[in-house]
Parts: sequence; structure tokens; C-alpha cells
Amino acid sequence: MSRAPELFGKEKTPVSLVEKLISSEAFTSLYHEGMGLVEEAAAYLDGDGREEAKLLSRDTSLAYSAESMRLTTRLMQIASWLLLQRAVHQGEMTRHQSAAGRHRVRLQQQELASSSEIFKRLPDRLRELSLDSLRLQARIILMDQLLYAEREISEKVEPPISPVLLQLARLRDAFSE
Repeated sequence: MSRAPELFGKEKTPVSLVEKLISSEAFTSLYHEGMGLVEEAAAYLDGDGREEAKLLSRDTSLAYSAESMRLTTRLMQIASWLLLQRAVHQGEMTRHQSAAGRHRVRLQQQELASSSEIFKRLPDRLRELSLDSLRLQARIILMDQLLYAEREISEKVEPPISPVLLQLARLRDAFSE
């Protein structure tokens, strides 16, 4: 019975730059930025935003409602993704589990709910929060695509075996028996 020679001693996998990024201070900063934006939006929409909405015309008030719902949905997707990545980073779940259907957060690019003409009439703070959330969403979607695409590629493609390493492994196996 022929046994495949061990090429590397212990299993070695390529270093994932995206995984390194997720486990770095950069992710911690992104996490705090995202969760801070969620808190800011919630405080605004429950406080000053309510008062400002009462002063708007009917058309602008409808746009305010649509924009605030879109903002809330966008931020909940962002918060869910950040919490999932933090759970992986802290060892509460594996990257494989986070990619599974029931855990995976499906991020979708969302645009503004209003035309630019109507958006300009919305309160300044709502516009700022909406634009900040769109920028954050774009960064997170890119990171998500890199993270999970890299994982899918590494699972499908096996690295080529070096003929030199193969010969060295055979020699090691021959002399160690």
C-alpha cells in the first residue's frame, strides 16, 4: 500500500491577508466605527430626527421616512456582519461556520431611497448619516467579497506540488522506516 509522502511536516496553508486584516487593529477600528454609526443613527432617529421630521412638507416627510428606513436596514446589515466577524475573531465560531447559509450575512449594495433633488431637502444630519453609512457599507462589502471569495478559491484549488519537495519527502520517508 503506497502512502502519500508528507510534504511539509505539518499542514501548511497560505497566509490570508484578508484574515490578517480581520484580526488586526484595523478591524477593531472598523468595528467601533460601524457600531458607533449605528448608535448615532438610533439616537438621531429617536430624538432630533423625530422633531425635524415634523417640520417637513408632506413630500419631504415621505422621503424622510423612506430614507430613514433604508438607513436603518443598511446599518443593521453592517452591524450583523461586524458582529459575525468579531465572533470568528474571538473564536466563538469558525470562518467555515460564518460562511454557512444560516450565519452568513448577505450584504447588498443599497442606494439612497430618494432622488438627489429630494435628498438635498432632507435634514443635514440624516443626509450625513446616510452618506456615512453608504461609504461604510461599500468598504464592508469589498472586505466581505475578498474574505469569502479567497476562502472559496482556497477550498477549490490545491497548490501545485513542487517536484523537489516531493523527492525530499520520498527520501525522508525511505530513510525513516
